[in-house]
Amino acid sequence: MSLPPLPIDDALPALREALAAGPYAVLVAPPGAGKTTRVPLALLDAPWRQDRRIIMLEPRRLAARAAASQMARLLGEEVGQTVGYRVRMDSKVTSKTRIEIVTEGVFTRMLLDDPELSEIAAVLFDEFHERSLDGDLGLALTLDASALRPDLRVLVMSATLDGARVARLLSDAPVIESLGRAFPVETFYREPDPLQRLEDQVTTAVLAALREHEGSALVFLPGQGEITRVAERLATRVAANIDIAPLYGQLTPAEQDRAIRPAEPGRRKVVLATSIAETSLTIDGVRIVVDSGFRRVPVYEPGTGLTTLATSRISRAGADQRRGRAGRTSPGVAIRLWNEGQNSALEPFDTPEILAADLAGFALDLANWGVADPGTLPFLDPPPAPAWAEATNLLRALDALDAQGRITPEGKALARLSLHPRLAHMVVAAAAEDDALTAAELAVLVTERGLGGDGTDLAHRLDRFRTDRSKRADDARALARRWAAQASSKKTASNLAASRHLARAYPDRVAQAAGPRGRFRLANGRQASLEETDALATQPYLVVTDITGTAATARIRGAAALDRTDLEALFAHRITETTTLSFDAASSSVRARRLRQLDAIRLADDPVPVDDPEAAALLLAEAAARRGIEALPWSREQKAWRARANYLRATLGDAWPDLSADALAADAADWLAPALFGLTKLSDISADHLRAALDLLLPYPRRQEIEALLPSHFVAPTGNAVPIDYGAEGGPAIEIRVQELFGLTRHPSIANGRIPLLLVLLSPAHRPIQTTRDLPGFWAGSWADVAKDLKGRYPRHPWPDDPAKAAPTARAKPRGT
Repeated sequence: MSLPPLPIDDALPALREALAAGPYAVLVAPPGAGKTTRVPLALLDAPWRQDRRIIMLEPRRLAARAAASQMARLLGEEVGQTVGYRVRMDSKVTSKTRIEIVTEGVFTRMLLDDPELSEIAAVLFDEFHERSLDGDLGLALTLDASALRPDLRVLVMSATLDGARVARLLSDAPVIESLGRAFPVETFYREPDPLQRLEDQVTTAVLAALREHEGSALVFLPGQGEITRVAERLATRVAANIDIAPLYGQLTPAEQDRAIRPAEPGRRKVVLATSIAETSLTIDGVRIVVDSGFRRVPVYEPGTGLTTLATSRISRAGADQRRGRAGRTSPGVAIRLWNEGQNSALEPFDTPEILAADLAGFALDLANWGVADPGTLPFLDPPPAPAWAEATNLLRALDALDAQGRITPEGKALARLSLHPRLAHMVVAAAAEDDALTAAELAVLVTERGLGGDGTDLAHRLDRFRTDRSKRADDARALARRWAAQASSKKTASNLAASRHLARAYPDRVAQAAGPRGRFRLANGRQASLEETDALATQPYLVVTDITGTAATARIRGAAALDRTDLEALFAHRITETTTLSFDAASSSVRARRLRQLDAIRLADDPVPVDDPEAAALLLAEAAARRGIEALPWSREQKAWRARANYLRATLGDAWPDLSADALAADAADWLAPALFGLTKLSDISADHLRAALDLLLPYPRRQEIEALLPSHFVAPTGNAVPIDYGAEGGPAIEIRVQELFGLTRHPSIANGRIPLLLVLLSPAHRPIQTTRDLPGFWAGSWADVAKDLKGRYPRHPWPDDPAKAAPTARAKPRGT
């Protein structure tokens, strides 16, 4: 077999020698060296192959098909003979196939089905520098399997990779390096305009490049939306001999193949591509690369369980990969839409997907392999603990793992389907309702963008998908039928609502309308929105399958309207009912509301009768304290008790309770709430309730002590009981007509004579004439002057010269005396 020379040819003898001597090797070869198409062919005649197959992994379907086609052409054969491929929804392999190009996810299924890889001689990991999650998992499982297959060859190939680090993972395997094709690529930088849309900047750069340079152009853009907008801008502005060819993952294989074919003689091509074209592809005739500097990457948030697509800067390694596309077949130019200073600020390499991905499928595959702890397998980077915990929690919620992290029969059923565990759970659960096919079709729509259109409504897309007669749709329906057959033996479909199935896959993304039209709150607490004009924007409930943007600007890209009846039926075991009490200031009463919730979604929030009198009493007591303890309807007697207790505390010490307003407000829950049992309004509180509360603070024995030390009344010599004011400013005081104290030679006191009362002495007309804390002194001293005045003003009353010896009286002198 005579093949055109490529730079990789010089490294092939060393590579063959390394794999003949041992099971592992690492090959580092830059873009254009030819490793993808030349290495598998070079290993076909290796003695250790023994007519077993060589498997080469590619990160993308497009690259897998293109590599197989190129190798088949080099052999002068059709794809499916010596060289074939196996990708999702498509395969071309026969019994003659000895080199099989597979995508990384397909290889994981092959490993799980045949852990010994019994019919396989070698596994080649191409473009391993992309560090996809499936690539890392495939390598770890392959190395684990090689313990049972010491004759199995494992080769890791990459263009930009720390070869020594990978070699250490492969038991210090030999590292073979190859030079790349030496076509120079001149690099130009264009200062970005922050005020101009990216699409406009790219369009300007492409038009200038086409004018200034020869050949076709490969333009790197973040995603399908930007590709569409740039294509629209270029369509009316490029020359008639220039074709515009979009290239992204959602195109059909035929459309992708058209994009990577060389331009027709006399014509030029502008390929508008996502990062799908960074590696493993050579598009003949491309001499110009225009790099926007951005890519769309999935970002997983363990806190919400959501994976969103984010637009981020590429790494320096990624920029070099893109730049190299211009020099694959001839000298070229690379135009970067950032300044040269920004280049050094780029991350050196892309973040490995294992460090930033949803690990649910990864964890299920490991459990199916028999591994509960990823630390027991050889990974270049171990999975982050938060994402691993979130993944295993989800799998336990799906009944796929037991408490020890071991796979369950349900998990085995999910693992048989090459789907994310959420979607596999949806299909398996739908089988119990004889509708596995509908669920499987929905799984295809969720995982294959563009099928059934690009609208938001999954139910509408499902209808369109079922009537689509394109080959891509036919292949997708065939895949859905295979999934449904794996989950159920029944071939009929009940055709249940799409949202009913999707809700099983995304219970945390059931959403409720919240606020303005198009705004929704998800069960996980996150907010997201639809365009106001979207037909789903008016729905009360949705199941959301796809979200983009940040938490503040999250946009719903895929959803289905969810019937309330289905929601209640599916999640009856998770819906909680809680009755909450609160004090309503407007009505000065305790109100009760019953809240029915599905996580963060409020299904009902209705007023109900208060059925927790203890909690209501507590709220009422706290409200009374806030409004002010003195505002309560205390009786005069209750106020007097409080004042007497507070006076004792102030004079005799802390052994006596503090019944001040501040202290009572602070402890209202302890003393007031028990007395309010059964009440719901502040206006219902009466002096009787306060009497019961006061009994807790001052029980009967305490009151007897108070009564002995601080009587409520002073009994005058006349026999009249005069109330003692314990809250008076000058201390305990009584107001009493002076005549009633005649004959009293000792000053009235309380607390066993220790505390003199403040006497406010009154005239017969009850006007104050004197205050004193020394009644005998008053009698002996200033009484004579006071009596003289009183005799003049109240002549009918007795005013003795020596009141200490006079008889007390409350009356005036009898008539005629």
